[in-house]
Amino acid sequence: MKLSDYVADFLYKQNLRHIFLYSGGAIVHVADSIDRHPKLKIIIPQHEQGGAAAADGYSRITENLGCMITTSGPGGTNTVTSVCNSYFDSIPVLIITGQVATFRIKPSKALRQKGFQETDMVSIFRSITKYAVQIKKAEDIRYELEKAVYLAKSGRPGPVLLDLPDDLQRAEIDPANLRPFSPPKRKKVRLKKQFKKILELIEKSKRPILILGAGIRVTSLQDEAKKFVEYFKMPVLLTWGGMDLFPYDYPYNMGGVGVCGPRGGNFAVQNADLVIALGTRLSQMITGGKQNLFAPHAKKVMVDIDREELEKFGPNDFKLDIKILADLSDFFAEARKYYKKPFPVSSVSLVKGALSQSSFSGFRSRRDRFAKWRETIKEWRKRYPICPKEYYQEKGHVNAYVFIKELSRILRPEDIILTDAGGNLSWTMQNFEIKKGQRLISAWNHSPMGYSVPASIGAALAGRRKVYCITGDGGLMMCLEELGTIRRHNLPIKIYIFNNHGHGIQKQTMDTWLAGRYTAVDEKTGLWFPDFEKVAETFKIRYFHIRNHGEIGKILKKTIAAKGPVLCDVEINPDQKIVPMLKFGSSLEDLDPKLPTEELEKIMICHTKAKGEIKKEIISSEAKLI
Repeated sequence: MKLSDYVADFLYKQNLRHIFLYSGGAIVHVADSIDRHPKLKIIIPQHEQGGAAAADGYSRITENLGCMITTSGPGGTNTVTSVCNSYFDSIPVLIITGQVATFRIKPSKALRQKGFQETDMVSIFRSITKYAVQIKKAEDIRYELEKAVYLAKSGRPGPVLLDLPDDLQRAEIDPANLRPFSPPKRKKVRLKKQFKKILELIEKSKRPILILGAGIRVTSLQDEAKKFVEYFKMPVLLTWGGMDLFPYDYPYNMGGVGVCGPRGGNFAVQNADLVIALGTRLSQMITGGKQNLFAPHAKKVMVDIDREELEKFGPNDFKLDIKILADLSDFFAEARKYYKKPFPVSSVSLVKGALSQSSFSGFRSRRDRFAKWRETIKEWRKRYPICPKEYYQEKGHVNAYVFIKELSRILRPEDIILTDAGGNLSWTMQNFEIKKGQRLISAWNHSPMGYSVPASIGAALAGRRKVYCITGDGGLMMCLEELGTIRRHNLPIKIYIFNNHGHGIQKQTMDTWLAGRYTAVDEKTGLWFPDFEKVAETFKIRYFHIRNHGEIGKILKKTIAAKGPVLCDVEINPDQKIVPMLKFGSSLEDLDPKLPTEELEKIMICHTKAKGEIKKEIISSEAKLI
């Protein structure tokens, strides 16, 4: 059997049906084998970065592997940005790069290059993948493929890279004699004692907050997270990567939290006496830049499978009171043991910080202890909306928050929404109201301009659902060529260009730090943009134009009803800013624009409480523990 045929069949057995591939001299054999495989379809991007982004989007929707294949040298290096997206967001993507024949590979690292287009892919990708290896012998192909896919999907998922020399691709192999990879045995994790400590904290808490992030989705544990939420009835704040875990109107969903608010979620976490973080690494986008100001009155619990994430907080950050190094599936398995026993616990045994089993058995009340706390947060959420009514009165342009509000109203359950970077990402995440079954996706951590359009290609092929792509005028210029891929396959992707005629959020940053001295942010300072109507015409894609609020409703309906792809140009106010937003040095409750001091003090329960009273509570709790 030809080795490249074996690779194609292996990919099919991973439940892949679409392979993103850009051919070149060093990968022709693999490309040929995939093309001849009866159950695989090649999707050719216009650029390798777009192909790897499409594979990333494909993985996010299928919750399985994505695959991008390309040639040596520039083919491989062009995927780097998209591989970074997958690595930082823990998305399992297999990258296969062709390489010069083994006899042309340079004999030492000191030699820059021997074969034409030879590039040391392993060294380049090692820091942004979970595993990067060059195949040295044809008989290693099964072992390395199985190992790479296992590592991509196990533990904390992420991308992997296999570098496959040209002569090995065309080698003959006997599949029956290939060495398999044997995954290591899974270690038993004992969480009983640690979980009981968490139960104790929850029982004592008056204002708990549960923060859920993208890790819940990455590990396909949405149902387990829902059971956990509904057992404890704690209010939930969702990170951007976890925003589509629950519908907007889910009774325990209190919205987002972080440097872009909303205010209600930030008030909640800053007033909390307990914060439990699951599926989130509590990045500075969530906690604020000065992490020592995050949830200052709360005990903090974090569960993560990555030890480095648990240990990254230094003396100038906050302290984690309970760190649990575990897979979330093991954590939820421990939690399930208690679901048949009503919560809250009645007689909590505080001796040596342990919970006795008997304290559960005699208690039958299902009192909702945190109902008033949730209502308080909901009231904050209602009082400080992201899109107040006065935004609708603006004339001469489209307010981004109004557009997102109206788009979220009209889209259906099960639709897939992707957003790009900068302003359009922030406006979307602040104001989009998720419906049941919808997916909301972006490259959360690397966040490059130009991600959402190619990722939409993967999402559309994976989900066979309508896909709505939000990008900026600047972001579209980074990936304009991928409109060709969308047109080639007539994918039902509706693209909305947030056209603020520049890089608007960079202008906001320069307003903050450089007194409004703009550089390289609009056409006055060096950028250039085409006529997007003519761009749509060139790619034979239907074009729509929204110039003001009066046009939003009727044109959105037309874009949704249109068959095939759509490019809709939305005239966003060039001076539109992200509001509210945290300025570095402030704590999460104190977003810009600032609220009046008296108003903020009334909201901050912990801050306005007499210091002596807080101190008494702490001393009292500590005394009970002793």
